Amino acid sequence: MKFEDYSEEIFEDCLKLFDKNCPSFFAENEREDYSNYLLNLADTYKVLISKEKVVAASGISELKSSNRSRITWIMVCPNEKGKGVGTKLMLYVKQYAHEIESVGIDIAASHLSACFFKKFGAIETSFIKDGWGNDMHRIDMEINFWKPS
Repeated sequence: MKFEDYSEEIFEDCLKLFDKNCPSFFAENEREDYSNYLLNLADTYKVLISKEKVVAASGISELKSSNRSRITWIMVCPNEKGKGVGTKLMLYVKQYAHEIESVGIDIAASHLSACFFKKFGAIETSFIKDGWGNDMHRIDMEINFWKPS
């Protein structure tokens, strides 16, 4: 498995990955938002390739005004769950955040994915019922890093 930068050539592969995660982890109405995100990419988005297929994807954007980072559109192919692929993504995200000297990472999760992020030290900061759509609740989370003063 190897990380690659997102490119327009894999746009459809990324949409297929989204579809495989819907409605298990994303609301169907989010597909258009994800498509627009890919078409107007403004931050670091990586895909994880295995056997010439996109098996996972994640981005991290830098929030310079707060010296924080934000995870964007993290997803893993259902066939790859439980094989350490999500861990690889999170280690990449945390490493990148450290490299750019972020004091923490903000995460907008669903009630279905929040337990995954908790394994990496994320804590819940807010809960919004139906925040992503009907019966898809939004849970805002954060991972904070200790910075010496």
